Amino acid sequence: MSELKYYTPEGLHKIREELQNLVAVERPLISKQIAEARDKGDLSENAEYAAAKEAQSMLELKISKMQEMISNARLIDESKLDYSKVLIFSIVKLKNPQNNSTVTYTLVPENEANVKLGKISVNSPIAKGILGKCIGDQVEIIVPAGKVAFEIIEISRQTV
Repeated sequence: MSELKYYTPEGLHKIREELQNLVAVERPLISKQIAEARDKGDLSENAEYAAAKEAQSMLELKISKMQEMISNARLIDESKLDYSKVLIFSIVKLKNPQNNSTVTYTLVPENEANVKLGKISVNSPIAKGILGKCIGDQVEIIVPAGKVAFEIIEISRQTV
């Protein structure tokens, strides 16, 4: 059995839309490709048929995995989260005491992470190092570049 994964309503909606596209658009296209390749003759020497059947197998595997993801998905009730600590969906402003630079991250489920938008996975080293901490807490986090010290200077929540 697969593990439970937590999603925002938007994240789960995005996965359902992608699954719907695979089932309603991609699956019929591949079926059509298989039918066209089958019409070209001997299947034992038909590279187009073999490629279409391989694409169909890959698509069905992807559909199956997405259906499993959705069946194991759980929505997070943000109204029950503690606002005084760093938790999933917290917007955290961190200060590096060595150079006084600040950085702001939003902690999100793994599948919704986007570093360019400042959204980091709760499974990332930085998020793991600050989860459960409060404003004023000092943390040392081991990242690929080495050990980095941060002070949590602000915790907020995004209002929906």
